[in-house]
Amino acid sequence: MVRSLLFRGFFEKIAISSCWRCREPRHHGSSADNVSKTTAPDAELGCQSVRQHRQSFNWFLAGTFASAIGRNGYHIACAWILVAEGFGSAAVAVFFAIISVTELVASPVAGWMSDRWDRRLLYVIADCLRFVAILTLGAILIEADLRWAIWLSAAIFATCDRIALTASQSMIPGIAAHLSLSTGNSIVFFLMQAGSLVAAAFIGVILHFSTPTYTFTVLSMAFALSVGCMLAVRQERAFQQAGALGPGPKLVIDANLLQLGAIYALLYTGGVLVSVIGPSFVFDELAGTAIEFGQLESAWSAGSIIGALLLIPLVRAARISALQIVILGMTASSFAILKVLDLPWSLLIFAVLGILYNLGRVAVEVMLQSWVPVASLGRAKGALHSTGVLLGVVLFGFVAVAGDEMQPSSIFFAYSVVLAAGTLALTIWRVPATRDSAR
Repeated sequence: MVRSLLFRGFFEKIAISSCWRCREPRHHGSSADNVSKTTAPDAELGCQSVRQHRQSFNWFLAGTFASAIGRNGYHIACAWILVAEGFGSAAVAVFFAIISVTELVASPVAGWMSDRWDRRLLYVIADCLRFVAILTLGAILIEADLRWAIWLSAAIFATCDRIALTASQSMIPGIAAHLSLSTGNSIVFFLMQAGSLVAAAFIGVILHFSTPTYTFTVLSMAFALSVGCMLAVRQERAFQQAGALGPGPKLVIDANLLQLGAIYALLYTGGVLVSVIGPSFVFDELAGTAIEFGQLESAWSAGSIIGALLLIPLVRAARISALQIVILGMTASSFAILKVLDLPWSLLIFAVLGILYNLGRVAVEVMLQSWVPVASLGRAKGALHSTGVLLGVVLFGFVAVAGDEMQPSSIFFAYSVVLAAGTLALTIWRVPATRDSAR
């Protein structure tokens, strides 16, 4: 009920933001007759265009929501299955390391493709491939070695995932042009995290009562729905990339972009660490079940939803660059506290971590989109994600080697030290935010 009211409120806000011009009278001449003759048809055409644009954005949001269910559900299911079958944190770390290495290779390519070709078409193709891949995985698990089947699927899934995410997030400035960057990105990330929350709430229950094959079959339907929604998105000139007519503008990597990459890397690695260590933290250290693991993921996703909303008021009260430093410091403290907490309180901390993670991610997206031209946004996204994956690969390699020798909470604490050191370095060597004006 609460979730439906939030969705309705956001869509109403979109409608109000995008249609106010249609209701505003224009006064081009001194005669009332001239106004009625010249502005009424223009206003009618303008209203029709705005309505079509808003409808496309709503379909885009629906596709984002469905795809997020499938994406997060896949990660949760694979991580829990590996732990529950006795392979431990090392197998989960290898799973996410494969995803990270694949994304490291695929991110620049996905960015280049997004700047050269139709982003909507790339998204549809990627989600079609994910639909086929996840159905195939469910069928293979009946007979094949479970661990190797999941590891192999991770490479295929990560490639498609990076293409879909890069393409869709590069579409945001064009498809949400009637909104500010902070509002448009917050709405999109709100729907993404709402989808993750739905996946977290139901996948744990499905895993508890059914087989992995049935679970993956259910998840494949989310990608089919995502493809259908994205096909309903109206193709506009904003979606056609300048690269089709020739080389796009060159991507300039300066000190501001490097600093943004470092912030993104610390946030991204912390988020994936929750997915890597979360199953073992619940299963081994807290002696929980799949239901309780689903509660942990739900707490994280619920916090992420709140984080997506918080940027809209906070961006008016503080500079985004300063806000990011505060987010990193609070994230380090939250990871450290997990060392001394039991299940009820640890769920609250994971909710706080979700708030900080998504607030930071949305802030990074807003700054990136305000700095980089739309025609080179895909390449910028690819470069930014590669920096995050580099740090992630190092950390996951450490977990894969030493994961079974350390308590999950000790690994969380170790990363809090890394975060604290990174935050201190970014504070000391902070680049002047000459372009920190996104609103």
